[in-house]
Amino acid sequence: MEIRETPISDVYEIYPKIFKDPRGYFLESYREDLFEAHGMNTKWVQDNQSYSTAGIVRGLHFQTGHHAQAKLVRVISGKVLDVCVDLRKNSPTFGKAHTVILDESLQNMLYVPTGFAHGFAVWEDAVFTYKCSNLYHKESEGGIIWNDKQLNIDWGVDDPLLSEKDQNWPDLKKFHEISRGGL
Repeated sequence: MEIRETPISDVYEIYPKIFKDPRGYFLESYREDLFEAHGMNTKWVQDNQSYSTAGIVRGLHFQTGHHAQAKLVRVISGKVLDVCVDLRKNSPTFGKAHTVILDESLQNMLYVPTGFAHGFAVWEDAVFTYKCSNLYHKESEGGIIWNDKQLNIDWGVDDPLLSEKDQNWPDLKKFHEISRGGL
């Protein structure tokens, strides 16, 4: 398993070794010792899975306070552009986004620590799965509008299909004012 640092501290791209033979393939999708060696000392308490068709954008979501979540995300099938945005108070990379293509052929993953908004754009119909470090708590849910001009994220999807709530989140500037500087 190869764990790569990104330009945003504490965010990691993970590329498992895939062992293929005529029967199919095998890979390790998580190894506690390797993750801990890179400072990802996360206790996972919930696994989620979604299916989305091409052209859907989900996000940018987060949970606040004691319900904040770190996530380990990947696709089982399909291809997505995965996005995380640093919302940590006093972070030198506050408001910066990191993107990576998660692709079933690579089975690559992204580790998103607490203090980040997260979302993805579906490029090919996808089964998306993620581990969470905290249970879902509706009252602690928040978000940033997906097409925030300040973030300037190229989602690679024309005219995306969005949930109603994902169309109504505040932009980063408004979030910064409401939250008094971040998560």
